Amino acid sequence: MKITNISTQAKNRDRVNVSVDGVYSFSLDITQISELGIKIGNEYSEEELLELENESQFGKLYARALEYCLMRPHSGKEVRDYMQRKTLTSRYKAKDGSLKERAGVSQANADRTFNRLVDRGYVNDEKFTRFWVENRNQTKGISKRKLIAELRQKGVNQLIIDQVFEESDRDEGLELKKIIAKKQSKYDEPKLIAYLARQGFNYDDIKDALAVQD
Repeated sequence: MKITNISTQAKNRDRVNVSVDGVYSFSLDITQISELGIKIGNEYSEEELLELENESQFGKLYARALEYCLMRPHSGKEVRDYMQRKTLTSRYKAKDGSLKERAGVSQANADRTFNRLVDRGYVNDEKFTRFWVENRNQTKGISKRKLIAELRQKGVNQLIIDQVFEESDRDEGLELKKIIAKKQSKYDEPKLIAYLARQGFNYDDIKDALAVQD
């Protein structure tokens, strides 16, 4: 079987369509075309074409996963969960209105994509934790206890959490004052204290902060 045409996609100039024996077969990223040495006139066995189609799936998956990672930093667990969802079979409505199923990507390509993201620095729990601690509710305020709970839920190792907090210059007292400033007019003092305690702040710190407000 012979590669008979390679053409750039109209909607995505970074991907090309590859035709085999005059019929569209699969698409690849431009960089994959170069890496795999694909040229018009190259001949491949059926098994080799299946391998190229697998490379096509991997390229599409990596591009989508990279977009996901570039939206904002994500923890390794978030990215693994995202990749796992891509392996599931999904349903979609065809043009004739019927429901059809689309097979998910292979687990091997999901794992390969995740590993490449890690190798290239797009998935890094330490960087993610620094981002989360520095940016989470900057103006609204948040307690250290709640931040830690969020990071644990996102699968971050406790050693990384401890290291980032040790190096962080965030001020628990300042975070507490941010919330008091926003909520003080909405609650009487007992209810405000209870609310702040539910947010993860220490009772003595709450009393001290409210005493300063008075």
